Amino acid sequence: MADKAEQSRLVKRSVTLAGHRTSLSLEGVFWEQLVCIAQSRGQSLNSLVAEIDETREGNLSSAVRVYVLERVLEKAALGARHSPA
Repeated sequence: MADKAEQSRLVKRSVTLAGHRTSLSLEGVFWEQLVCIAQSRGQSLNSLVAEIDETREGNLSSAVRVYVLERVLEKAALGARHSPA
């Protein structure tokens, strides 16, 4: 895992949506989690971003951040339910 400065730095990357290249700027920590989510679902990063793009309202980068946050919160809640008390 990278240091905090690297995790908070915006990284601009290109993705392909509907056959067109577009750029997406996310902090390193969001890129890491997005890649992990795509891998855990057995899909490409482009495919996952396209899925998010289909249902978004507003900015794509913001929609991806919200998506990642929701998945992380779901995973945390699931872990809390299954941990011994």
